Amino acid sequence: MLFLKSVIALIIATICGAVLSLTGAYLYLSPNLPSVDSLRTVELQIPLRVYSSESMLIEEFGEMRRTPIPFADVPQEFIHALLSAEDDNFANHYGVDPGSLMRAAAQILKSGRIQTGGSTITMQVAKNFFLTSERSFSRKANEILLALQIERELSKEEILELYVNKIYLGNRAYGIEAAANVYYGKSIHELSLAQMAMIAGLPKAPSRYNPIANPARSMERRDWILGRMLKLGRITQEQYEQAINEPLNAKLHIRAPDAYAPYIAEMARLEMVSLYGSNAYTDGLNVITTMSAELQNHAQNAVFNGLTDYDRRHGYRGAEKHVANPEQWLSTLANTRRYNQFLPAIVKQVDTDSIAVLLANGVEQAIPWTSMRWAAPFLSNNSRGATPKKPADVVKVGDLIRVILTDDGSYAFSQVPKIQASLISLNPHSGSIQALVGGVAFEQSHYNRATQAQRQPGSSFKPFIYSAALDAGYTTATLVNDAPIEIFEPGMKEVWRPKNDNDTFLGPIRVREALYRSRNIVSIRILQDIGIPYARQYISRFGLSESSLPPNLSLSLGSASLVPMDLTAAWATFANGGYKIKPYLIDKVYDRNGQNIFQAAPSVTPRQAKLLQQELAANAQEDSVAEVPPINLAEPILDPRTAYLITDVLKDVIKRGTGRRALALNRTDLAGKTGTTNDSFDSWFIGYNYDLLTSVWSGFDQPASLGRHEYGSSISLPIWIDYTRQALADKPMSNQPEPTGLSLLRIDPHSGRVAPPGTPESFFELFKEEDTPPSMEEFDTNFTTPGTIQPSFKQDSYIDLF
Repeated sequence: MLFLKSVIALIIATICGAVLSLTGAYLYLSPNLPSVDSLRTVELQIPLRVYSSESMLIEEFGEMRRTPIPFADVPQEFIHALLSAEDDNFANHYGVDPGSLMRAAAQILKSGRIQTGGSTITMQVAKNFFLTSERSFSRKANEILLALQIERELSKEEILELYVNKIYLGNRAYGIEAAANVYYGKSIHELSLAQMAMIAGLPKAPSRYNPIANPARSMERRDWILGRMLKLGRITQEQYEQAINEPLNAKLHIRAPDAYAPYIAEMARLEMVSLYGSNAYTDGLNVITTMSAELQNHAQNAVFNGLTDYDRRHGYRGAEKHVANPEQWLSTLANTRRYNQFLPAIVKQVDTDSIAVLLANGVEQAIPWTSMRWAAPFLSNNSRGATPKKPADVVKVGDLIRVILTDDGSYAFSQVPKIQASLISLNPHSGSIQALVGGVAFEQSHYNRATQAQRQPGSSFKPFIYSAALDAGYTTATLVNDAPIEIFEPGMKEVWRPKNDNDTFLGPIRVREALYRSRNIVSIRILQDIGIPYARQYISRFGLSESSLPPNLSLSLGSASLVPMDLTAAWATFANGGYKIKPYLIDKVYDRNGQNIFQAAPSVTPRQAKLLQQELAANAQEDSVAEVPPINLAEPILDPRTAYLITDVLKDVIKRGTGRRALALNRTDLAGKTGTTNDSFDSWFIGYNYDLLTSVWSGFDQPASLGRHEYGSSISLPIWIDYTRQALADKPMSNQPEPTGLSLLRIDPHSGRVAPPGTPESFFELFKEEDTPPSMEEFDTNFTTPGTIQPSFKQDSYIDLF
């Protein structure tokens, strides 16, 4: 009896000691425990995603791939698989499973070290959200206490939802939805039972049981889970046998962008970081840009085709390197970057009518001789070597070269162009960027030539000089002498004798013809007459910094160094009828819950304002917007009649001037201007109709001549045509409406005066009503003097004629 009383007393003392120990531990640790209430409002890290205007994915930024899903969307089969693997008593315990803890303790006593933690799913939630991965008894005690609190505060479904969205499952995948996408390219609810079991086996050790890195271990773990599900009655024998016999078919499915626009993605990333700081990468923000995926694809292809054509005209620069040892070919290819469409390949065999190349994926491909005929040796930008007659004249076995995949699925011989380009396409009424290319390959260089380069615009700058002249009293019929001129200004060391591009002079020529023929001498004479200070101040209204405009006559030839985006925005004023707009890319930003937290509010032309009002009315009940932004009207900075007259003359550039190649588009609503700088360092074409404005620049990053016979019309214009053909396909003509205050008069071509009907070679010309020239009968000899604007100038329509 005494022994029994002693045993009972010992048991009571042990229980009391355990209770006192746990109570003491709780009182010691509890004040330092975080609040479980925070789990109700926890925001998991979700990457920044950038989309086109059609909601096509452009890029994803962030270390974690995660797409949280609500518990209701988690398949029941996956819940069974997960609990069978991680915590089969989850439904019955209160956050801590004593049996699992006892097993863990027994392993510690047996091995002398911590092997398993005996953690329930609730304990893992506590660790993942509040604690570190440190293996210590104090951390385990905190984990237990937190698990008990979590079970009191949250439902089992809430706990599971937190767990399945938080856990790391390998290959930067956090949460089961991201893992399903990464390993199978599907959503979790689209997976088979065997696939779900494989993912359910990853939380224990994502690297050890990874199906990509360790397929055998992954299969073993998967099959064990399926066996547990069968034992626990979660699946039938038939389901088990079907799943156990399913082969492991996991492979990396890193989601490729729906639209290739790397320069636009980087622009959006930079702007989002400036708006939201580093939280932009983790807060699950979704950015809708103004970019059209369709137009962007056309822009990419146009730049690729245009630069490739130029590059081939100038010859083959040779293999990137030579790898003699075949055993090094695959490793060399693995370490060679792909640049856009230009794939690295090593020549494996040279035949008489083709070559065989090895690609980075180990596949051998045939390259036909017909795709190599262009590859005469590059000697300089002005000359090439002898035309090759067979593949052996171009390559040899072991050469590292570039190939491209063609539309018909075959491969063609190529090389990465050294020439670069930018293409900017925007809505001239709002500034919304429709497409943008910043170089031949973002993978080769992140330098964005559209927004970072400073290049001379050449003759594409001349419309600003002519616009200033039209607002100073010139007309499109004013005659200016296209004759040799000598200029010597203070600070100059020698006399400047400017020339036209073909060293010819046409004598007295109308302003209209001078612009569409791009006559340098006329541009200089006009700038001389209207004055450099006036011209610089006038042009600065277009958004071009006055400090960037040279205070000398070279300004008339486009010697300023300008960023292509700034120049394109300035041109928008001509295209939209006289308004100043600012280019923008980000249209909307949605938070992780789909709430619109940012809406662009650009300054727009009256035409665009009407369209926006109609759109807002239509979407008022469809879009959840915190606050409908006001419609801001753009500042009018140019007489709409001047914008119309410049546009009318720039249409002649295409009809009969340096842009005649664009006639191939068979449209009458296009206006534009070529531009080529001294020694052909820069090549431009900027063109538009009333709906779309597009600029193209091409040149070398380190300024150098593009070649003796290369101009804006031979490099940039073909790119513009290629893009515009697709961008405006099936689109109706869109012409700038004629403003009031213009008069259409018959003009004598030799005097620029109003001519009576029947005058030989007479033509009709548009004039501002206050600037109409006098008639032939009123002719006098009161001409203007260069460097001044006189009242008689408007009447006589002559400048430096004699």
